[in-house]
Amino acid sequence: IYSDENYSGADRDRPAFNRLLRDAGEHRFDVVLAKSQSRFTRDMELVERYLHGKFMEWGIRFIALTDHADTDDAGNKKARQINGLVNEWYLEDLSANVRTVLTHKRRSGQYIGSFALYGYRKDPADHNRLVIDPEAAAVVRRIFAMALAGYGVPRIVQALNGAGIPSPTAYKQAQGLAYFQNNARSGGLWSPATVHAILQNRTYTGDLVQGRHRKASYKSKKILQVPQKDWIIVPGTHEPIIGKEAFERVRQMRGGRARPCAASGMVRPLAGK
Repeated sequence: IYSDENYSGADRDRPAFNRLLRDAGEHRFDVVLAKSQSRFTRDMELVERYLHGKFMEWGIRFIALTDHADTDDAGNKKARQINGLVNEWYLEDLSANVRTVLTHKRRSGQYIGSFALYGYRKDPADHNRLVIDPEAAAVVRRIFAMALAGYGVPRIVQALNGAGIPSPTAYKQAQGLAYFQNNARSGGLWSPATVHAILQNRTYTGDLVQGRHRKASYKSKKILQVPQKDWIIVPGTHEPIIGKEAFERVRQMRGGRARPCAASGMVRPLAGK
């Protein structure tokens, strides 16, 4: 039995699904029996690769009960291909509907992130609203205060790590949240990228900024940057941690900072960008 509970039929990374494919390649069974073809996959590319390709090479028969799909029946191939197309169209329509709902929530000022932005927590009475987390918010204010005092990002990082303040990832994990970032540094240390992201995030001023990233497509996990003009910004949705004037001042200070090259003394063309 190969069962992936709570996984979409579009997910190529389903653990039991991939174990099934490995075992099929080793011919550990003769037949794959599924409730429907969509339970095997909703991806038309995988239908062609395995049902009409690899399974034939490996001598594996595929049967789907509700679809009456059977790879031993040559005349059944077109029906399997139509099923594959219908299943993929379903995914495409579902993805478009989900995007529409999420866009509506963003435009109405609802926070849709899985985890609250560092410095905030989700309101227990309304998980689509941010409320201040006093402990983390104090660290955010310290970061902006140091930036206003003229400290660069490397010195801010050094000060935070020197004070033993846990990074946002380590802090959330200490709160019992199953939070993980692929680029998070080990040991709970702050990084320049983390401080930079905080200093440029307008959400700390009380304006909710969302829609800055998007997936390349419903079939891809690649994340693309969205142009700033297309971000969804709703003013005054939650209590600010940083005043708008202070935030703008930090933005101007950092935008004007351009360190010359040590070797030539010239400022590089992309400095500060």
